Amino acid sequence: MNNCVMKEGDLFCLTAPNGDMSAGSEDGYGLYARDTRFLSEMELRMNGELPELLSSHLDQSYYTKLRLMNQTKDVGAMEIIRERYIYEGSLHERITVTNFFPDARPADIDMLFGADFQDMFLVRRYRTGDVGHVSHTEYNRDGITLQYSGKDDMERFIHIQWDSELADVSEAGHVRFNQVLQPRESVSIHFMITPDWEALHKRSLPPFENGLASLAENYRSWKEDTMTVDTDHPAFQRVFSRSVQDLKMLLTDYGYGKMPTAGLPWFAAPFGRDSLITSLYMLMLQPETAKATLRTLASSQGTKYDATRDEQPGKIMHEMRFGELVASGQSPFGPYFGTVDATPLFLVVLAEYVKWTGDLALVQELTPAVSKALAWIDENSEQYGGFLSYHQEAEQGFPNQGWKDSPNCIVHPSGELATSPIALSEVQGYVYYAKEQLAAIYDHLGNAELGAKLRQEALQLQTQFESRYWMEEEQYYAIALERDQNPVHSVTSNPGHLLFCELPKKVRAAKVAERLSSPDMNGGFGIRTMSTDAAGYYPMSYHNGSVWPHDNGFILLGLSRLGYESEAVQLIDSLLEASRSFADARFPELFCGYTNEGEGVVPYPTTCSPQAWSAAVSVVIAQTALGLFPDALKRMINLHPALPEGMNKLKIERIPIGEGHLSIEVQRLTTNDDLHVNVLSNTTGYAVEVGKGR
Repeated sequence: MNNCVMKEGDLFCLTAPNGDMSAGSEDGYGLYARDTRFLSEMELRMNGELPELLSSHLDQSYYTKLRLMNQTKDVGAMEIIRERYIYEGSLHERITVTNFFPDARPADIDMLFGADFQDMFLVRRYRTGDVGHVSHTEYNRDGITLQYSGKDDMERFIHIQWDSELADVSEAGHVRFNQVLQPRESVSIHFMITPDWEALHKRSLPPFENGLASLAENYRSWKEDTMTVDTDHPAFQRVFSRSVQDLKMLLTDYGYGKMPTAGLPWFAAPFGRDSLITSLYMLMLQPETAKATLRTLASSQGTKYDATRDEQPGKIMHEMRFGELVASGQSPFGPYFGTVDATPLFLVVLAEYVKWTGDLALVQELTPAVSKALAWIDENSEQYGGFLSYHQEAEQGFPNQGWKDSPNCIVHPSGELATSPIALSEVQGYVYYAKEQLAAIYDHLGNAELGAKLRQEALQLQTQFESRYWMEEEQYYAIALERDQNPVHSVTSNPGHLLFCELPKKVRAAKVAERLSSPDMNGGFGIRTMSTDAAGYYPMSYHNGSVWPHDNGFILLGLSRLGYESEAVQLIDSLLEASRSFADARFPELFCGYTNEGEGVVPYPTTCSPQAWSAAVSVVIAQTALGLFPDALKRMINLHPALPEGMNKLKIERIPIGEGHLSIEVQRLTTNDDLHVNVLSNTTGYAVEVGKGR
C-alpha cells in the first residue's frame, strides 16, 4: 500500500500506510507547514503491539480512514480505526477501538509523539545548515506543547491535545490511555495537533465531526461551482473525479488568491513553471486560479542582479520556500530564480486567461510585470544570439533550467552532455506564442504600435528558429541549441510543445505530430521524453525515456488546436490506458517509459503524487475531447470534438467562459460513427462554431 498523504491550506501530512510517523524513517514522514516538519513522530501501539493494517480508505483527498486490528487467531480481535483530516490549521485524528473478543479485554492505547522542527531541505537531505533547538516543553494531562527557537530568530510551536482522560504522559512524548472494554464496546480518542509561529495560540478542542463536516461541505461546494463531467468511459470518469479533488487540495493562498502548489509531498510550495502550467491546464475548470497565480508570481518578480539566486530584473521565480534555512540566509530559495521558461510561460498564461475570460483589466493591472518580463526576455535573447537561453550562475542552483532539469537531460546522440548556454526548443515556442498573443491583446487595447512590434519580433524568432532547429535527417526539431548555437540532435518530447505554440509551419507541424505518434515516442502509455532510438534513452530515467503526464498535456493541446484529431485521440487513449494502472486514480508525476505489452505501467520509484500539473491533465483530456478553444477578443468559441475509443457520450456542464458558462454534450452516432454536438446551455455571450479538424 502507498503512503498516506493529505493537504489543506498551509499544512500537509505524510505517514506510512498504517498511519504512523516513525522517527528516523528515510521517507520523511511528518506534519509539515511552510517547509518545516513540525511533527516528526506519531506512533500507535495497542496493548503494546503494532496493529496490523487491514484496509485504507483514501477515496477522498481530504479524509483518510485506516482499519487495523490486533487479533488472537480463532479467538477474537481488537479493531482499531484511524480517521484523519486537516482543518483550519490543525491535524485531527480520531482513534476508535472496538472489542471483538467474547470477553472483557484491556484496550491500552499508546501514542508516541515527537517533534524535530526540521527544515524540509534537511529532511530531504538536499541541504545542510546551522539550525536551532527545542527551547521549551510542557507535558500536561490534556496536552503537550513544544517550542523551537530557530536560527532565523523565529519561534515555532506545536501543541498536541486530546479529549479523553489520560492515564500517563512522559517527557519522552509517550501518552497512554488505559481502558477495559466489554465485548462489542467501543471507545474513541480525538487528537488535535496544531503547528504555530511566533506565539502559541491554544485552541479549544471541537467535536471531531465538526471539521470533517465542514470539509465535506467545502469540497461539495467546490464541485458544484466547477464544471462537471459525465461520460460512459469509466477510466476517464474516475481519473477526472479524483483530479478535481486533488487540484482543490493542492491550492494555497499566498496573499493573492488560491494558486496551485506543485505537489506532494516535497513540492507543497509555489513554483513558477509548475504553478503556471497547472493554471493553464485548469482554465477550463477554474480560470480564477490562473489569475491568482499570475498575481502571486508578479509580486515576487526579479528586481535586481543576484547571481546567488540566479535573479535578474523582470524574471519570474522558479521556487519559493519558507523554512529555517531560507529565512536565515543559508539557502537561496526565498525565492530562487533558476528557470528559463517561467517568464515566457507567465505571458502565455496571461494571454490564454484573456482568451477564456476576456478580462483585460488584469492585463492592465499586470502591465508593469508584463513589460519587465518582455524586457528580460529580449535582453537575454540578444545576449545569446536571438534565442532565450540559460546558464547557471548560482553555486547552489540548477545546471539545467527548463522543465527537464536533471543533470543529464540535454544530451547529444553521442551521449555527450550539452554545454551551456542552452536554448531549449519549447522555450522559443513559448516566447513566440506569448508575443503573438500579446500583440492581439494590445491591438485590442488600442496600443497598435506595441502590437506591431511584438508581432514583428515573433515573426523574426519563428524565421530564426526554423533555420537553426530543424533536423533535416530526422525531419524533426532539435531539443536545444548549446554553446555556439550547435544543435543537440536527440529526438525528444520537447518540440511537441511547439504545436500548442503554433510556431512550426504546416508541413513541419505535420512531421512533428507524426513522429510523436510513432512507436519510438509513444509506447502505448503516453509520449516518452526521449525516443527509444536515441543513444541516451532508458525507460526508467527521470527525463530520458520516462513519460510525464504534464508533458503530454502540452502536446495534446497542440495536436487538438492544429486539428490533428486522430493523433490526439491516440494520445488520449494511451494516457487513459496508463491510468488503469494507478490504484488511486491519480496521474503521478512520471512513470517509466516501457512499451505497453499488457503488463501495466511500470512506476517510477520516487515519483510524487498527487502532483498538480499531472492532475490537471485530466482537464486537458476533457478540453481535447471537445476540441474546445475560446477566443474572447473575437467573442467566439471553437469546437471540433474527437472522442477517444470507448467513449460514446461526453457531457460537460458549467464550463466557465467569458461572461457565463457553456454546457456541451457530444454523442457518437451508432449508424456512422459521426459525432453529434448539442449545446445544452450558453450564457457566455460568445458564438459557438462547431467544425472539424484536419
